[in-house]
Amino acid sequence: LAGWRAPVEAPLTLDYHGYTVCKTGPWGQGPAFLQQLALLSGYDLAGMDPGGAEFIHLVTEASKLAFADREAWYGDPDFTDVPLAELLSPGYSDERRALIGEAASGELRPGSPGGREPRLPAFARAPSSPGTHRGSGDPGIDPTTGEPLNRGVAAEAARGDTCHLDVVDRWGNMVAATPSGGWLQSSPVIPALGFPLGTRAQMFTVEPGLPASIAPGKRPRTTLTPTLALRDGEPALAFGTPGGDQQDQWSLHVFLRHVHHGMNLQQAVDFPAFHSSHAPSSFYPRTARPRRLDVEERVGEQVVEALRARGHDVSVQAPWSLGRVSAVARRGGVLYAAANPRGMQGYAAGR
Repeated sequence: LAGWRAPVEAPLTLDYHGYTVCKTGPWGQGPAFLQQLALLSGYDLAGMDPGGAEFIHLVTEASKLAFADREAWYGDPDFTDVPLAELLSPGYSDERRALIGEAASGELRPGSPGGREPRLPAFARAPSSPGTHRGSGDPGIDPTTGEPLNRGVAAEAARGDTCHLDVVDRWGNMVAATPSGGWLQSSPVIPALGFPLGTRAQMFTVEPGLPASIAPGKRPRTTLTPTLALRDGEPALAFGTPGGDQQDQWSLHVFLRHVHHGMNLQQAVDFPAFHSSHAPSSFYPRTARPRRLDVEERVGEQVVEALRARGHDVSVQAPWSLGRVSAVARRGGVLYAAANPRGMQGYAAGR
């Protein structure tokens, strides 16, 4: 700890429909956001209903492919050679996009960037099922069932979660930050040390030789993933969310609605949310639910049935229960902000 210094690193970027989207390197899950964009760039998303079964199916299947690569390839780039150029290349995206069909996939399918052979950790090859273990470091997951906790406003406020904030000043300087390292309910203080071990360290694997294998001085592949987006080289958007593995799904959906469907930031945040639990959780006990798709009830019964007909294991959640996204923007010298109303935890303020 005494020898540690926070580094300043260049972001990983991808150009998408007039925006340059900036994410963390592969020590976070940020590249998964960019991989999803690269996969989805091959479709006419603007011509789809953002609340329809076709859109939800397509985005979900792209997410499954990106998160499978996360499990096989992401880790601290100071310790492992992560093939980022190949993972984000048009050719690789074309190859992966061909795997998206009309039916929901039940497989975890990492790719072979640059001809490399993917190697999944043991927990991804044989993931746990809900209810088989107790204990979780994710405050959004029930430790016994592995289910998301959607228990009402009072319970949400008392339970707490990861924090996220976005700030923009009059000159257009922007910050997106997700400062979260642990919770005392899952990371109690060790008396002999006087501090808790970081909750994010459970995202290492003890299996040797993998990008996310534990090692001294190595950063765990976290779920923390704030986002900045530029237009014409100038800061335009800053956004993010709590939510563990859902962070780069919920944020993606808000961004897509804003870019492709003309929604302002608040409309995009408020729109009915969904996410996949197909890939193994980053948190103990690494629960996976192949084909599982959570959707807010507001998508409507017709959409739910259409998704089930495509093979998704649809779990209908409360109308305002999924997502925690907040965002700020600057356009033409005017500042904008949006806050998530779910759980009454998010706020937008200006002066």
